[in-house]
Amino acid sequence: MVATPAPQTGFYRAMLRSPRAVLAPMAGYTDAPFRRLALEHGAAWTVSEMVLARGLLAGERKSTELGAPYPGEPNLVVQLFGDDPEVLREAAAKAEALFSPVAIDLNMGCPAPKMAGRGGACLLQTPERAFELVRAMRQGTSLEVSAKIRLGWDQDRSLEVAQGLEAAGVALLTVHGRTSRQRYEGEANWEAIGRVAEAVRVPVLGSGDVTTPEGFFSRLQTGVAGVMIGRGAVGNPWIFHQIATGAPAPSLQERIQTALRHAELNVQWYGEFNGLRQLRKVLYRYFPANPELHPLLKQVSTLKELKHALLSAGCPVAPVLPSDPGYLECGR
Repeated sequence: MVATPAPQTGFYRAMLRSPRAVLAPMAGYTDAPFRRLALEHGAAWTVSEMVLARGLLAGERKSTELGAPYPGEPNLVVQLFGDDPEVLREAAAKAEALFSPVAIDLNMGCPAPKMAGRGGACLLQTPERAFELVRAMRQGTSLEVSAKIRLGWDQDRSLEVAQGLEAAGVALLTVHGRTSRQRYEGEANWEAIGRVAEAVRVPVLGSGDVTTPEGFFSRLQTGVAGVMIGRGAVGNPWIFHQIATGAPAPSLQERIQTALRHAELNVQWYGEFNGLRQLRKVLYRYFPANPELHPLLKQVSTLKELKHALLSAGCPVAPVLPSDPGYLECGR
């Protein structure tokens, strides 16, 4: 049976008139502050951390906060996680009403063992169930529905899964070039991603191991409509600006400014102590060429401590005041 592609009259089609770089969903990373930073640096759109569909329906605080946009947030795709069609249908409706996203995505790629049997990459073992979930989600929302998959559970079934999802009505597919069993080991298989892009008529984004603008442009040669960047953007939001404009790598001053901007956004969103503590796993990644900073950045608890740590990098920083937005006083 020839699949009938979903109508491409909405957000994804408009955004992919030319190949774009997109911020991938990453649990523990793609929260509202980081999504804002990625958009400020040129990401085409961003995807939330995965939101547990049952938790969202139950009104659980964590699930609600994971999908919550910052005020006025544009181009947010909310990703749902689950394995029950009725739950996904209702969760898609609630996500649309609560968060006002531009699209809803189904997580079919999370390989975390603690999530086994509840959705994510497990759906690659029973793709017919995934097709049912997509059909249910489309019934629950007026928005486009997409899906993010891996190549398969322990072997490549990506063509079968992609064609079935297309027939179920997805508006876009993202393919991470590893199986679930591989998790993040080895190299992503972009040849397999290219075969999927050739086999379906909906746009396909590729994902896996893109950490430089050069990597982005070389992966476009596989025929994908764009590239979703995850780990390569952590501590490196400039990658979106570099892709869009051809800008050079950031200077040390730019790195300091952006690390502070990220910290300020976190403080606004979580409060100072929780915001800085949550960001410790990211801050040091802004400075790959300054390993002497890493121990300090992994321990900061306040903006003042962060600024003092960054002073050692040789750039003067404004004094911290209660109302201080935290901008630097150094030039480019």
